[in-house]
Amino acid sequence: MTKIQNQIQPPFMSKEKIKKAYEDLAENYNALIDHKPHNAYYDRPNTLQLMGNVEGKTILDAACGPGKYAEILLSRGAIVTGFDNCPKMVAYAEERNKQQGSFFVHDLSDPLHMLPKESFDMVLCALAMHYLADWNPTIREFFRVLKPNGSLILSIEHPFFEYLYYQSTAYFTTEPVQCTWHGFGKSVQLHSYRRPLAACIEPLTENGFYIEKLVEPKPVVEFEKLDPKHFAELNTFPAFMCIRALRKASI
Repeated sequence: MTKIQNQIQPPFMSKEKIKKAYEDLAENYNALIDHKPHNAYYDRPNTLQLMGNVEGKTILDAACGPGKYAEILLSRGAIVTGFDNCPKMVAYAEERNKQQGSFFVHDLSDPLHMLPKESFDMVLCALAMHYLADWNPTIREFFRVLKPNGSLILSIEHPFFEYLYYQSTAYFTTEPVQCTWHGFGKSVQLHSYRRPLAACIEPLTENGFYIEKLVEPKPVVEFEKLDPKHFAELNTFPAFMCIRALRKASI
């Protein structure tokens, strides 16, 4: 990613721009996701480790992208339902998983009215929560669809990294930001929301979850072969953060 100047954008404008950016990226994203270093050798190994043994588990893959996480989870014996706001990504997820799993188009910020309560053992949401202006409605929906004591697994951009990356001067504010991605074969502008650490934790603890484990990940060795510069940087300061939160039996 290459940073550009922050610009404040109304939430509805940012939402449509995020969707269009991923539609533009979808083909290249799907083609590169298997070995893109930050995804394949930084985010996924650390996030999957938090999920543990998934055999026989029902898992909701929220903002599933082209279905790479689903592919791995299905291969490990999980029963996967996935959704994404980008129709092209959903099509790639279906193609990648060859009629295994179930995938549909849906916005992460909207209620999951099509899914019954207490129907999943786990919810996974990898590198997507930063596209939401307000986490609370989505976290409440994750609570609703999870079984009692079910797990919510999140990977997010590290709030301290984002504060430095976007050169923010208002740490305690949740603010719209944008940057330019170059790593998927074309340059696209991505709009998201930078927030402080408390704004990543409180939507969980105030909506029926307790945090069981928090990981500031390091890249695995395969990363170094493809991108030694960022491998060294990520061993010095984290770019992502991974959380396993457990749903309380009731709130």
